Amino acid sequence: MSDILEGLQAAFWLILTLDADLFEISLRSLYVTTTAVIISSAIGLPLGCWLALRRFRYRRTVIALMNALMGLPPVVVGLIVYLLLSRSGPFGVFGLLFTPAAMIIAQVIILTPLIASIAHQAIRDLWAEYHDLLISMNTTRGQRMRTLLWDGRRALLTASLAGFGRGIGEVGAIMIVGGNIDHVTRVLTTAIALETGKGDFALALGLGFVLIFLAIIVNLAIHRVSQTEVRGRW
Repeated sequence: MSDILEGLQAAFWLILTLDADLFEISLRSLYVTTTAVIISSAIGLPLGCWLALRRFRYRRTVIALMNALMGLPPVVVGLIVYLLLSRSGPFGVFGLLFTPAAMIIAQVIILTPLIASIAHQAIRDLWAEYHDLLISMNTTRGQRMRTLLWDGRRALLTASLAGFGRGIGEVGAIMIVGGNIDHVTRVLTTAIALETGKGDFALALGLGFVLIFLAIIVNLAIHRVSQTEVRGRW
């Protein structure tokens, strides 16, 4: 219990004193995760919508595979990205290993199946409701996708927020491809792992509480801006 209290005190002290390292690490965490979520959403949301509308031979197999990929072990993803971006790998010439770009790539691979799967479930239910209307209006597939994506925007925002929640707490893949380099690739999760390894549990808990506060603030801000919860709506 004393460690938790010390962690809370450390978190508030870091915030109140405007600790430069804390803000640098927090901004880098936000940058990496937000960028990965935007890219994953740009891929996953249309993919989930397309799978809800399109009928083809191996559709069920693709959906089952996508759902299975939601459980990808992050460390395995990190290892694969590491091998691809290493000097001996096919993309080693770009020099992306141990950079924020490598961390973003790993997170995109982890988050895209999650966002696409949630989007597919939401759009599939919406398509069942809108099917007869959109068919009777003789709309094109593109028009149907745009309509469903717009009308399901609140559910799709939830999918992106779920991706953000998983991404902001990711440590395994980030540690492998980023290397936890101070002032370069160190983020909140890797800093917590470092401080825990050093035995500084109070500081590690402090950083952990900052990570929780950061995730809550970002989610509340997005809900506020998008008005996902308005008066009179359950």
